Amino acid sequence: MKRILPFLFLFASILWGTEEMMDAPKEMNALHAILLGVVEGLTEYLPVSSTGHLILTSKALGLGNTAEQAAAINSYLVVIQLGAILAVVAVYASYIKSMILGVFGKDPDGLRLLICIVVAFIPAAVLALLFEDQIKGLLFGLWPVTFAWFVGGAALMIWGNKSQDQDQPGLDMSELTPKKALIIGFLQCLALWPGTSRSLVTILGGRLAGLNLNAAVVFSFLLGMVTLSAATVYDLIFNGKEMLEHLGLDMLIIGNVVACLSAWIAVKAMVGFLKKHGLRAFGLYRVALAVLTAGLLLSQVLQP
Repeated sequence: MKRILPFLFLFASILWGTEEMMDAPKEMNALHAILLGVVEGLTEYLPVSSTGHLILTSKALGLGNTAEQAAAINSYLVVIQLGAILAVVAVYASYIKSMILGVFGKDPDGLRLLICIVVAFIPAAVLALLFEDQIKGLLFGLWPVTFAWFVGGAALMIWGNKSQDQDQPGLDMSELTPKKALIIGFLQCLALWPGTSRSLVTILGGRLAGLNLNAAVVFSFLLGMVTLSAATVYDLIFNGKEMLEHLGLDMLIIGNVVACLSAWIAVKAMVGFLKKHGLRAFGLYRVALAVLTAGLLLSQVLQP
């Protein structure tokens, strides 16, 4: 994980140094798909907002400069979450197996965990269905993302220091109840604002619900698996045809494969990183990224 944060800074610097990329509309190519897959995988489960990073990256690459391209790219940024989902399935297969056994009455703890995940999933799912057009129309731009980066980063710098994350005891996953899971679910609604970070608010929600840090992170990953799966299936059903027509199946495959590999690295590294360093480092990163992005927007290097 120590190598991931500097990489994100380096990657952002490379993108910001390519102002000429935005001179004309571009068709997506394999390099674009690889870059977007890397960004999706590394940031999906980190408390830095994968959606915000993907919006920034796609704009810096000059993608989505026409209405048709923008719609296809927005759907692509959702669907490549499938790769990140598969990474969690691989890393946390034991929890998934436990939940499946629970459905068949063979694992009470697995059934309870599944119920908690479903309860936590519902609030954001309902809001997303009700306000999808408003969210995409008003919030899928760099200024709203930058604002969310800054606010979330400031919150992490205040709240997420090492002592708070490590030294305070909490509940294990086996002690999570549906009532406590609902707290996490309501906080996940905040992540409908791009730049907020679903991982951030669900980890904080887990801590507020009384979970220890490790349990909060694992539950965030498992809840994300369900939330991202639902969003991916929804977008494939309603926008998949247009996305494939504009971008092609090969771009989708490349993005998902790369996202899976990079997400696997991030997920494996994150729990250990948080145990040693807490969340404050991510707060510093978010604030720095917000300030730099705001500067590039004001100087018109990037367009909102």
